[in-house]
Amino acid sequence: MEKAKFERPVITRINAGVPDKFGMKTNIRPVTEIDNNSIRELLSEFGSPLFILSEKTIRESYREAESAFKTRYPRVQFAWSYKTNYLNAVCRVYHQEGSWAEVVSGFEYEKAIANGVPGNKIIFNGPDKSVKDLEMAIANGSLIHIDHFDELYDIIDLTKGSGNKAKVAIRINMDTGIYPQWDRFGFNYENGEAWTAVNKILTAENIELVGLHTHIGTFIMTAEPYAVATRKLADLAVRIDRKFEHVIKYIDMGGGFASKNTLKGAYLPGSDTCPSFDDYAQAITDALINSDIRHDKMPTLFLETGRALIDDAGYLAGTVLANKRLADGRRSLVIDIGVNMLFTSFWYEHNIVPAQDHQQDTEDTTIYGPLCMNIDVIRGAVQFPLLEKGDQVVISRIGAYNMTQWLQFITYRPRVVMINNDGEAQVIRENENFDSMNMLDKIPGHLEEINIK
Repeated sequence: MEKAKFERPVITRINAGVPDKFGMKTNIRPVTEIDNNSIRELLSEFGSPLFILSEKTIRESYREAESAFKTRYPRVQFAWSYKTNYLNAVCRVYHQEGSWAEVVSGFEYEKAIANGVPGNKIIFNGPDKSVKDLEMAIANGSLIHIDHFDELYDIIDLTKGSGNKAKVAIRINMDTGIYPQWDRFGFNYENGEAWTAVNKILTAENIELVGLHTHIGTFIMTAEPYAVATRKLADLAVRIDRKFEHVIKYIDMGGGFASKNTLKGAYLPGSDTCPSFDDYAQAITDALINSDIRHDKMPTLFLETGRALIDDAGYLAGTVLANKRLADGRRSLVIDIGVNMLFTSFWYEHNIVPAQDHQQDTEDTTIYGPLCMNIDVIRGAVQFPLLEKGDQVVISRIGAYNMTQWLQFITYRPRVVMINNDGEAQVIRENENFDSMNMLDKIPGHLEEINIK
């Protein structure tokens, strides 16, 4: 028997993915269509890159979340978080489903009014409410969530002798076991600041304390902290009832529910580790039902979840611009989607796949955007098949924040289309162009003429 030829062992650094006992999964399935719409045809008609939203998925996700809470608690009201995605068509889908509006600026407040939301069904959060904003909210009967004492004093001054009564809640931050603790917003529970704010409000004229609000953080990957927060708000509601014989009408648990995206540095994919709506609902409603609040005085439960409701409905499709080899020999891919469009790429390992059939052999690849910045990295390391210039890719779960935090930088921002329930793709935001980008610019007279030699 001939002796086998010696093969020198090779140690290769793993940059993309982490193997388990079964090895590394490299079978990448392309996404060729969304709601029966071909990616290639969508890009051909509307241009590349292109944001794509599925109305069907938006409605299904909302109804799933609503069912999770309403089957466990009798009075539940969702309020769509405008900062998550404030494209008018998106907001109106949620309002059609029965959601109120939750806004954090005068700009968002104006959008909610323009979208037909009654003033008394707008929750006004955030630390930056101007006197003009507060006057508008008071006049419209909106629910003003007070963030700090200076805002409270503005409301006291505005309502003094005016005949208008402000409907307010206080935002409360607290220790729920989450690190770092979100204590920038609202009044602290543990040091007594929240109780001081309650006493000031309930001894003031023309201010009605109708609710208690908290928002414990963002992308919370376990439901238990919500149970802790609910118990603390419920205890505060009981103390208010005992001292002032005043019944709190609602408890607002804010948002922060995680989506199925995978955070950078996570060992397991978010689709495997993200709590379900049922998990969050069970923790919150159990804590509320089991609290010492009297059964005939149970408050309405408000929820302001945004990310978990819309991330799955969003896609970003684009085109390959080039293949390159880096100095260390690794492959890189350049696409026409930059971090100016995909802001969440700074903290998610976004799922990116080809939009057409491809070879199954993969290679450790860095995927870059088109911007002249070294930080324009969509995926730092991913096992990816070889694609050619002109091939297309799809990035999924991008519905939250990317269409509100996007930047106009170097390239125009692209169109956004929504595929409606009938499977028709409709433009819900036009792409930028030279005229739209220059319409706000003003050139002083002494700069009208230039002299280039």
